[in-house]
Amino acid sequence: MDFPRGADGAFSPIDRPTRLRLRWEIALVLAISVGQSALYSVLTLIRRYLVSTPISQQQTQLNPSRDTAVFWDLLYQLLSIFFALAIVGLVVYLLWEPGTNALRRIGLDFTRFGGDAGRGILLFLVIGVPGLALYAAGRALGITVAVVASPLDAAWWTIPLLVLSALRAGLTEEIIFIAYLFDRLRRLGWNWWAIILSTAALRGAYHAYQGFGAIVGNFVMGVVFGWCYKRWGRIMPLVIAHTLLDVVAFVGYPLAAALWPGVFGPPPPTPAPSITPTPTP
Repeated sequence: MDFPRGADGAFSPIDRPTRLRLRWEIALVLAISVGQSALYSVLTLIRRYLVSTPISQQQTQLNPSRDTAVFWDLLYQLLSIFFALAIVGLVVYLLWEPGTNALRRIGLDFTRFGGDAGRGILLFLVIGVPGLALYAAGRALGITVAVVASPLDAAWWTIPLLVLSALRAGLTEEIIFIAYLFDRLRRLGWNWWAIILSTAALRGAYHAYQGFGAIVGNFVMGVVFGWCYKRWGRIMPLVIAHTLLDVVAFVGYPLAAALWPGVFGPPPPTPAPSITPTPTP
């Protein structure tokens, strides 16, 4: 559907049926993607506090094995990435308008790749270093779950698969949390700061299964990324920054766990019941 813009680039007011349709569209997109995961994530955090084991002694795996057989594990992992990216493709399709290019409109193209890469690396440094410090502080305070970011027994295909998983996370979160929701909520008449803060809160809830430290860290990340998107009008720097953050976290995890086992290593095994991490679209 085409949404006319005024001379200042703002969306023109929309009629009631269109407004209702947009609300249903947003609800359905969230129900099959990040909103679903956010709900499971919050429920997982509640369950963590209902068991007797302190949250600091619990752990979650970001890239768990899906089968004991190597071939089937690799196949299931690739299919999981493919179907997650299919949801991203659906969201981009919904953003498409007659006579326009949705990818170019949200800034997910290579026309300014040099500048996008520079901004992405800058965001990576601004978010990454404080993020590690916040995680370490959360572990020390006992409010953050031990996050096992990748398998410690790497196979030949592990690193390429982790890079693909990082790219999936970058595309999924930035396109849905930022590009899609910013577009739709602006059309519904929301002001910029209401959009930035609400999508940042949703991002925090999406990572709640990791503990309160992750909620705070991802909320701050959402505010910074939202402000940058409003200022730059391009999603590519955010995707680059997010992908770099996850690549470093996933690929570098075994080394970090070996050097600083008290902070990054998994906690000693306990008889407490295992809590399944939130599913990720």
